[in-house]
Formats: sequence, structure tokens, C-alpha cells
Amino acid sequence: MRKTLIAATFVILPLFAAACGSDTDSAPALTEADLSKSLQEKGLQDPAFADCAAKLYIGEGISQDGLRTMVSDEFDTRMADPETLGMSPEDADKARAATNKIVTECLGKTQ
Repeated sequence: MRKTLIAATFVILPLFAAACGSDTDSAPALTEADLSKSLQEKGLQDPAFADCAAKLYIGEGISQDGLRTMVSDEFDTRMADPETLGMSPEDADKARAATNKIVTECLGKTQ
């Protein structure tokens, strides 16, 4: 369980990023499924855990810019530092709230 929590933390914490000045008017809205797929591609191997995490991130109301950065190919979850990622203060607060919920709500469901 501890290894799972540590691994999940390394995958989830780096998702505290948001796009700055991106052209999002013409792009389709990202869904829970899009975010879950991206989380799995970035190393979160348990699909049920990724689905739960994606649901909570979307549920917190993170902006589409923030979500687009989270799924971008340029975003490397292994190198991210939550203190310096440049997420808007509003999205950063929402992502932190979602991360706290993910640890308590999703981890127990996938054990």
C-alpha cells in the first residue's frame, strides 16, 4: 500500500500545471476519459485509480487550460515541481484539493 501511495503521489503531484496563453477556443473540451488516459500514459498503471483521479480533477473545476497542460506531451510528470510549475493560483488550489481527495478517496477503492 505504501509503495502504491508513493507511486501515485509521484504521478499526481506533478499535475499542478496550467497552460499560459494557449489557443483553447477551437479545441474540444477535455473529458474525464481524456485525463484518465493521459494519467495512465504518464505512469499511473491502475485504470480504476486513474479514472477516480480524473473524476476528482474534473470535479474540482480545473480550467481547460490547466487540463490541457496536464495531458500535454511536453508535460513530464517525473520532473515536475509543484512549487514552480506556473499553474494559476485558482487552478493550483483546485489541483491541491483534488490531490488530497485522490489520496483519501481513490487509493482505498483500488486496493
